[in-house]
Amino acid sequence: MRNHLFFALMLAVSASDAAGQSSKPAPVNLTRYVDPYIGTGFHGHVFLGASVPFGAVQLGPTNLSEGWDWSSGYHISDSTIIGFQHTHLSGTGIADLGDLSFMPTTGEIKVVKGTVEDLQGGYTSLFSHEDEVVKPGYYKVRLKRYNIGVELAATTRVGMHKYTFPASKAAHIVIDLKEGIGWDESRETYIRQVDEHTIEGYRFSNGWAEAQRIYFTAVFSKPISAFAVYDDSTLQSGRELKGKKVKGVLTFQTKQDEIVYVKVGVSPVSMANALLNIRTEIPKWDFQKVIRDADESWNRQLAKIVIKTDSLSQMKKFYTALYHTMIAPSIFNDVNGDYWGTDKKVHKNPGFNNVTTFSLWDTYRANNPLFTIIQPDHVNDMINSMLAIYQQQGTLPVWHLMANETNTMPGNSALPVVADAILKGYSGFDRQLAYEALKATAMDDRRGLKFVKDRGYIPADSIAESVSKGLEYAIDDWCVAQVAKKMGKEDDYTYFTKRGQYYKNYYDRETGFMRGRLSQDKWRTPYSPFISIHENGDFSEGNGWEYTFMVPHDVEGMIQLLGGTDRFNTKLDSLFTAEGDMGEAKSPDVSGLIGQYAHGNEPGHSMAYLSDYSGEPWKTAERVRFILDHFYTDKPDGIIGNEDVGEMSAWYVLSALGFFPVNPANGLYVFGSPTINEATLAVGNNKTFRIKVINNSPANKYINSMKLNGVNYTKTYFKHSDIMNGGTLDISMGSKPGSVWGVGDANKAVSVF
Repeated sequence: MRNHLFFALMLAVSASDAAGQSSKPAPVNLTRYVDPYIGTGFHGHVFLGASVPFGAVQLGPTNLSEGWDWSSGYHISDSTIIGFQHTHLSGTGIADLGDLSFMPTTGEIKVVKGTVEDLQGGYTSLFSHEDEVVKPGYYKVRLKRYNIGVELAATTRVGMHKYTFPASKAAHIVIDLKEGIGWDESRETYIRQVDEHTIEGYRFSNGWAEAQRIYFTAVFSKPISAFAVYDDSTLQSGRELKGKKVKGVLTFQTKQDEIVYVKVGVSPVSMANALLNIRTEIPKWDFQKVIRDADESWNRQLAKIVIKTDSLSQMKKFYTALYHTMIAPSIFNDVNGDYWGTDKKVHKNPGFNNVTTFSLWDTYRANNPLFTIIQPDHVNDMINSMLAIYQQQGTLPVWHLMANETNTMPGNSALPVVADAILKGYSGFDRQLAYEALKATAMDDRRGLKFVKDRGYIPADSIAESVSKGLEYAIDDWCVAQVAKKMGKEDDYTYFTKRGQYYKNYYDRETGFMRGRLSQDKWRTPYSPFISIHENGDFSEGNGWEYTFMVPHDVEGMIQLLGGTDRFNTKLDSLFTAEGDMGEAKSPDVSGLIGQYAHGNEPGHSMAYLSDYSGEPWKTAERVRFILDHFYTDKPDGIIGNEDVGEMSAWYVLSALGFFPVNPANGLYVFGSPTINEATLAVGNNKTFRIKVINNSPANKYINSMKLNGVNYTKTYFKHSDIMNGGTLDISMGSKPGSVWGVGDANKAVSVF
C-alpha cells in the first residue's frame, strides 16, 4: 500500500504541537508504531518497560538470567521474572542499575530469587510473551506462578504498579533491596514502615557506578496487614532495618481479582523528596490517567518528526528508533530541583534539569547531533549538567552514570557535544565556562593525554587502546579548536588545530593502516589490521581496518594520508569487502559486518558516508541503503549491535531522513539514501523543515537531483542552519546515479565550510 493510504492524516500535526510547545494532546497517534520489543533480541540490550521521555524512572521486568545479553535486565529469549525494578539501562554493553525490585507473590513467603535450576526455591515466576502488552509508557504481564496480573506505568520520577491478585489469605509484595543487575551490588540498604499505607527506604550500591544511591517512598492503595523485614534471608524483628541486603515483605488478604496499586517515588537525594515527587506527579490513584499522560508525552516527542513511508514496517522501524533515542540521558533531580552531585553533595535550585547516563563515546556521533535539531531544551540541560560535572570533578564527563564517573571508553567525547552546541548557537548555558571546561579537559594529564601533549602520540607500550584513544583525542582537539576560533582565541585555535592533526602519527605508510606505536618510536609487531583486541591491545572494540578510517573531522587530510583520492577510494572499497580473521579476542560488540566495516559498533558510524568526500556519492547511497534495509528490522533482533543509549537508533533516524553528521561538530550533514517519502521536522520557533522524496523505491536508491527551498542544489552536504531556518528539501531518486547531482569537486562533502 502506498503512503497516501497509510498515513494521510499525519501531516495535520501543527508546528507548535510537534515542537512540544503546546499543552494540548498530540493530535496524531504515533506511539502505535513503536514496538519496544525491537532490540530485545540478539545483542540490542534495550530497556523494556514503562517510562516517559528522558524519565528518571525506567520501570520494567528483570529476568532471572544474567550475562552480557541481559545488560538491560531483559532478553526476549527469557521466560522468567524476578521482579519489577525502577531503574534500567538501555542498550549498554555493561550491566548496572536494577534498583528497587518489587515482586508480588502469594503463598509461602520467599525472600530470595531462586535459581534457574530451582525456581521454586525462590520467588521467581515464569511468564509468557503472549501475556505481555508493551508500548511506550505502559507494560503488562501475568505471573504464571501466582496468577497475578501486573501492569506498570510511569511519570518522570514515579513508577505506578497495578497488581490484580487472586483470592488469597497470603498475598505479598516483596521489596528486595539486595538485587541489582550485572555489576551492581548493594552495599547499604534501609527500609521502614511509616504507616499502614507507606514504606520508605534507600539503596546504596557499587557497580559500574561505584557509589550509587537511590531513595524511595512507596505508597499503597490497600492498608498493609503485616510487614516483615529480612537481613538477606533471615527474618528480623521490628518494622525497620538497615544492612547490606535488606528486604521487606508486605502481606495482605485479597479477594479474587482484587487490585492493589503502588506508587513508588524515587529520588537521588532523600526519602522526603521521593514522597514529594509522588505528591507532585501522581497525587491521586488514577492509573489510566498516568497511562494516558505518558502516551501523550511520547506522542508529543515523536511528532517532532512526522513521516510518510511505503510500509508499516518502515513506520515501526523509524518510530521505534526515535523512541529509543529518548530513553536517556535521563532526569537525575527531584521536582524541587535537588540533585546529588559528583562531589557527593546535594545541590539545590541549579536552574536546569540535571541529567545522567552519558554514553558519550557512542552518542556524540549521531544521537547528540539529532538532539540539536529536535531537542533544544534537552541539549541545554545536558550541557549544563556536563558543566556542573566539570565544576565538581575537574573535567567534563567521559561516561557518567548516577553521579559517578566510570571513565569508560576512549577519548573525551563530551568535547564534541559541548563544542557542537556552542558552534550551532546554543546559548542556554555559560559559554565562557563551557570553553574553560573544554580546554581544561583537553589539557588534563590522565588517560594518555600527557603523552599527547608531550609526544604527539600515545605510546602503545604505555597504555591500553592507545590508537583508539589517540584518534578520539584528535577529534576532540579539532572540536576545541573550532570553538577557540569562534571565540577569538587564536593561540588556542592554532594549538588545538595542531593536535587535531595528531591522528597522522598513528598511520604506518608501509602497511597502510593505523597502528600501535611504541615508546622507542617503532611500530608494535607483529601486526595484523584484522585482529580486533578488546582488552590491553591498541584498539577498542575494533581493528586496524576500521580505525584507519576514523578521522571524521578531517576527511580531506585522511584522503591525502592514504595516498590521494583514487587510492583512498580503493582502500575504502576494500574496507567493505575485506575478509579476515579478527582473532580469538574479538569483542562481541563487533557485529553487523560488511567486510571489516562493523555497523554494530560506533567507531564506524560515519564510514558508509565517506564516499561523498571522494567524488563517489553513489557508493554512499548503496552502503547506507543496504544498512538501513538489512541491519534494522521490525523484529526483536532488529538492531544489529548494542543500542548504546540511542546511538544505533539515531543513526537510523537520520539516515532514513537522508543525511548524517560525519563530522560531529562542523554543522554540516552529508547526504546518503533516504528511505522515507516525506518528513516534517518541527525545529522550534514555529518553524518546520520539510523533506519530500520523489520516486523513491527499493530500486531507486540513488539521489538524482534535489532542490533546497525551490533552488537546484547539487552539493552532497548541507548546513544545520538550512534545517533550523525552516524550509523545504525536494529529493528526486533514480535507479542509477544522477549525472549532475554530487558530480565534480565543487560538490564534494567538506570538513570545514
